[in-house]
Amino acid sequence: MNAQASLAELRGRSSYWYRNQTKIAPILFLAPAFIMFLVFVVNPIIQSIWISFHEWDGLGDKVWVGLANYAELFDDELFYVSLWNNVIWLVLFMLSPVIGLAIALYLNQKVWGIRLVKSLFFFPFVISQVVVGLVFAWFYDPSFGLLGEVLGAFGGEPVPVLSDERFVTYGIVAAGLWPQTAYCMILYLTGLNNLDGEVIEAARIDNAKGWSMLYHIILPQLRPATFIAVVVTVIGALRSFDLVAIMTAGGPFGSSTVLAYYMYEQSLFNYRMGYGAAVATVLFLIMDIYIAFFLYRMLKQERRSG
Repeated sequence: MNAQASLAELRGRSSYWYRNQTKIAPILFLAPAFIMFLVFVVNPIIQSIWISFHEWDGLGDKVWVGLANYAELFDDELFYVSLWNNVIWLVLFMLSPVIGLAIALYLNQKVWGIRLVKSLFFFPFVISQVVVGLVFAWFYDPSFGLLGEVLGAFGGEPVPVLSDERFVTYGIVAAGLWPQTAYCMILYLTGLNNLDGEVIEAARIDNAKGWSMLYHIILPQLRPATFIAVVVTVIGALRSFDLVAIMTAGGPFGSSTVLAYYMYEQSLFNYRMGYGAAVATVLFLIMDIYIAFFLYRMLKQERRSG
């Protein structure tokens, strides 16, 4: 009887699996990634927000201060400088999807030597941000930099870009645009290779060409690539850190600092983990609001076109 009961129970379990395996299998495959996402992404975000309500040097006990860190933050002049610099980064970085699309359209041709040209445009994406920062720091150097030589050839004077408060942020953003444009170009090249040829041929039969073809036929099919390019560009602009750290360390006099670098400086150099976490929380909220707004606009356009 026991053997028969066990056999009946095993058959019941097997039949349950066969009846529900299409529902259970995706859960089993997604569970490891979902658990890692919770542990390594969601958990640090929650911990960072929790730390922002404390005064903590990273070693001793946390002291609950409520919203005191945020109150101090919004009275901090350097925070507003960092926030404004992030706005500059965000606005100017939006050039990278546009320039990347233009370069991708140019490179999406079947002519001799185009692969070599593609590799030259792809090169900035594969090199380290540290190398990019050093190259542009040498480029801007007023003593021996190429920029000074070019200006001198036209009768101008060398401009100390990285030591002038008026130009330093724009100089660093220009350095960041170089690899970011290459990344957007790759996304658009992939999208152009997946265009629906039948739709394009039908549009050509209807005498669509030039800007009309681009706006009405090609760009709508590139919306997935555009979405990824914009989201990655926004994230890159708002979390800009490495180029600032390499090229100026926030100088001169804090004029080029951004929120990510200000968070790093306050947390590790001033031993104010709670204050740094408050900066990180504000940066996280700005990033979420911007991406959510862009996603809402894109979904709204999809519904209208559908």
